[in-house]
Amino acid sequence: MARCILGSGAKGDFNTPFHPRLPEDGASVEVGREWGFQVKFIDPRIDFAFKKIFGSEDAKDILISFLESLLRLEGDRRIAELTILDPFLAPRIREMKYSILDVRCRDHRGTTYIVEMQVQKVAAFVKRIQYNTAKAYIHQIGQGQEYPRLNQVIAVTITDFILFEGFDHYVSRHEYRETVTGGFFLEEILHYFIELPKFTKSLEESGEVLDQWIYFIKMASSLESVPEQIRVIPIRHAFEKAMVANMTPEELEFYDKAGIAITDARGAVELAREEGEAKGRQEGRQEGEADFLLRLLRRRFGPLTDAVESRVRTADRQTLVVWGDRVLDVKELDEVFVPR
Repeated sequence: MARCILGSGAKGDFNTPFHPRLPEDGASVEVGREWGFQVKFIDPRIDFAFKKIFGSEDAKDILISFLESLLRLEGDRRIAELTILDPFLAPRIREMKYSILDVRCRDHRGTTYIVEMQVQKVAAFVKRIQYNTAKAYIHQIGQGQEYPRLNQVIAVTITDFILFEGFDHYVSRHEYRETVTGGFFLEEILHYFIELPKFTKSLEESGEVLDQWIYFIKMASSLESVPEQIRVIPIRHAFEKAMVANMTPEELEFYDKAGIAITDARGAVELAREEGEAKGRQEGRQEGEADFLLRLLRRRFGPLTDAVESRVRTADRQTLVVWGDRVLDVKELDEVFVPR
C-alpha cells in the first residue's frame, strides 16, 4: 500500500477513492479584481496556486499522478513515498519567490525526485538547477558514511518560458552518456524539463495523461469548466483544488497579490530591457557622432594623438555638437576644444 509522507508528518492513503466536487454549470466567482476579469480556476503557474494544488496534504494523488505520467513509472517503480518539504500554507507574500514549489519524492528503490516550477527566467538558472540537484545527491549521506548509500536523484523542472532554443519538443530528458558507445553508465543524476510555451496541443490532441497534466497547468485559468475529455481522477481533483469557489477570502487575497507580484516582476524586467535598448540607441548615436568628429579632425588637422581621441570619445553628445561646429572655423586643433 503506497503512503504519502509530508514535511509536517501527516500521512495519507492513496487507496482511498476520491470523489471530486466539480462546479455547477454557470458557477463563477470574481477574483483578480485588479486585473479586471472573472475566472473559475486559479492559474497553476502562479506560486500560491501551484502550492495549493500540488502541495496540499489532501491532494497527494495529484502530485503522484503527475510525476508518474512524466517519468513513466509503472509497477514497482511507482512512487511509494512522497515528501513535501514545504506543504501548502497561506504564505507571507513578502517571502514568496519565483521558484513555485520544491517537492521531494522517494520511490521503492530509494530514488529521490525533486520537482520545481519556475515562472521567471533568471541568470544562471540551469546552473542553479544542477547545483541544487548535486546538493541533494551528496546530502543523502553524512560525513564519513559510505558512498553505496547514495541513491539516484531525478530533477523535474517546469518553466513558463523557453529554456532551450535548440529544439521544439516540450518535454526533454538530460542524462550522462558515454560519447563513443552512447552507453548510459552514470545514472545517478537525471534532469527532466517541461517548457510550457512549447506545448501547443489542443485538448483534443492531448490524449496521454502527461499531455492532459501539461494542458491543465498551462490552460486551467482560461477554462470555463472541467473538460469532459479529462476523465483521469487526479486531474479532475486538481481542477477542484483550483476552483475559485473553494478558496477562502484569505486565499483569494494571497492569490491576487501573488499574481500581481509576478506581473510586476515581469514588468520590471521589460522596463529594464526597454531602458537598456534606449540607452544603447543613445550611446550608439553618441558613438557615431564621436566617430564623425574624429574623421573631420583628421582631415582638417592630420593624425591625432591618443589624448585627443580619448577626449572626443568621452565627451557628451552636446559637447560633440559644439566641437563639430567649430572644426571648419578654427585654424589650430586646440581651438576646437577651447571652453566658451
